[in-house]
Amino acid sequence: MSNITEVLLVEDDEKLRNTMLDYLQMNNFKVTACPDGTSALDCFKNKSPFDIVLLDGMLPDIDGFDVLKKIRETSDIPVIILSARESERDQLSGFRLGADNYITKPFMLSVLKEHMSALLARYKHSDKDKICLSRGAVSLNVVERKVYLDGDLINTTPREYDLLLFFMENERIVMSRNTILDRVWGNSYFGDLRTVDTIIKQLRKKLGRYSDYIVSIYGIGYKFEVNDEK
Repeated sequence: MSNITEVLLVEDDEKLRNTMLDYLQMNNFKVTACPDGTSALDCFKNKSPFDIVLLDGMLPDIDGFDVLKKIRETSDIPVIILSARESERDQLSGFRLGADNYITKPFMLSVLKEHMSALLARYKHSDKDKICLSRGAVSLNVVERKVYLDGDLINTTPREYDLLLFFMENERIVMSRNTILDRVWGNSYFGDLRTVDTIIKQLRKKLGRYSDYIVSIYGIGYKFEVNDEK
């Protein structure tokens, strides 16, 4: 990532878009602003690489969640959903589709900036020295952020990958949901603890017969432990 952070801002409300554009530029972000999903996907495909996407969840042409799906087909770039949809169902849907964060409108620009900084720091400082991390049947290519199960590539969302990496780096350590939220989502994230349960449920499904690597600890949280007898 270069010293200048490249932001793709997707927001159909012209006043809000311009306000965000001015604020981010004053804080040394380089911003490409799009008013709809079609132009956003075109920019994402054809313009210089971006470091982070700020994505309105409700767009006039393509639903923001559908734009997120398209982005996730080719990239694990950090994505923050900005939406007036406040329901738990909508927020969990955003995370299931691969959003890294979900901020409901209205929001303070200073708070958004802190969310962006925390998310970018986690991606920037991810461990690039270890090419491969393996525990049991699960292997991670840390550089390419890919997950292999018994040698076969499995598709994971960025959040699922981050959580699995965190578990594998802390094997056999029991962690509360609050600890997991702080370490994986960042301490600037203010969300429901059930978000952790949702992502773990998705991970277990993808791990198949190795789903019991993620162990539930009643009344506390979870740990990752490989059963050597399997």
